[in-house]
Amino acid sequence: MFRIKAKDKKTKARAGILQTKKGNIETPFFMPVATKASVKHISSLDLKEMKAGACISNALILSLRPGTETIRKLGGLGKFMNFNGINFTDSGGFQMYSKSIYLSSNDSGCCFKNPFSGEKVFITPEKNMQIQKDMDSDVAMSLDEMPMYHYSKKEIKNAVRKTSLWAERCKKEHDKLWKSKKEKQLLFGIIQGGIYPELREKSADDLVSLDFDGYSIGGLGLGETWKEEMEIVELCKKIIPDEKPVYLMGIGNPVEILEAISRGVDIFDSRMPTMSARRGTLFTSKGKLRISNKKYETSKKPIDENCDCFACKNYSRSYIRFQLLQKEGVGFRLASYHNLYFLQNLLMKAREAIKQNRFDEFFRKFKKDYK
Repeated sequence: MFRIKAKDKKTKARAGILQTKKGNIETPFFMPVATKASVKHISSLDLKEMKAGACISNALILSLRPGTETIRKLGGLGKFMNFNGINFTDSGGFQMYSKSIYLSSNDSGCCFKNPFSGEKVFITPEKNMQIQKDMDSDVAMSLDEMPMYHYSKKEIKNAVRKTSLWAERCKKEHDKLWKSKKEKQLLFGIIQGGIYPELREKSADDLVSLDFDGYSIGGLGLGETWKEEMEIVELCKKIIPDEKPVYLMGIGNPVEILEAISRGVDIFDSRMPTMSARRGTLFTSKGKLRISNKKYETSKKPIDENCDCFACKNYSRSYIRFQLLQKEGVGFRLASYHNLYFLQNLLMKAREAIKQNRFDEFFRKFKKDYK
């Protein structure tokens, strides 16, 4: 299911192959977030063009609209959105971040408010596994409780307890649902615990004992420092078996991604690159570009002179800046496309650097140039 093909000798970076029922994908890789079966302002054809091999959608939101029955009848999530890459689905635990959707949880499951109808929806681990099976995604996430950064240690400890309880039920139900299937959907467990090492260790131990196909590190990128984040990554990596893929959820900063790769992380996702793009913050080989700055009002330069994406090859900073300031769809698309392309290109270079045993050198140079 997961094969490590190369390891960098100076860091813990590794390149591998994740095998799914739909096909294989090289690691490390970054997934654009396609919450409602689409990345904001980006089509599936755009994803193919920028060589994005995987994306992640929200199973909970899609189960509410258009509904699992519609997606199932249309051949599953990949065919529904015409995406030939690997489809990951999140359980919906991330929606606990949303005060307008999340209502409460107990040992049985989570209660959400349907954002489309206002009705209450109760999701159990078993129901969640059925939803993700009906969507026929290639990789599913177990149901977890995602505590916020500001929660007390007691609250986070309880979230870890419920996450472990639900994870066991998810694994049992998932095994039952896919028992007779020749090609099986993969299931990842999600490690929680905030910034508390003993809680992270407890969560990781609990989930590793269940033998998931892979392990996600959740609940980060919510206010902790990079140092705290990387310490948690290092702790979890010591517990997770080396032959299992590791997915750091919600991280999309270029330097932060490379920091995590140097510690042995394989998979990433984040809505930050497209959200930042819509707000005028763009990635370049020389660092972040705040394109709304007035000095770019008449700039003929592309976003990044070292980038060969279609936005950089065809449009000026001046034009993209103007479209973003006018809140035009074309501005959102060009900026979002560039940021996602930049990350796909960065991860491709990172994979090659690992294979050539020069990741440390590659990372140092990128970090120095990126400022």
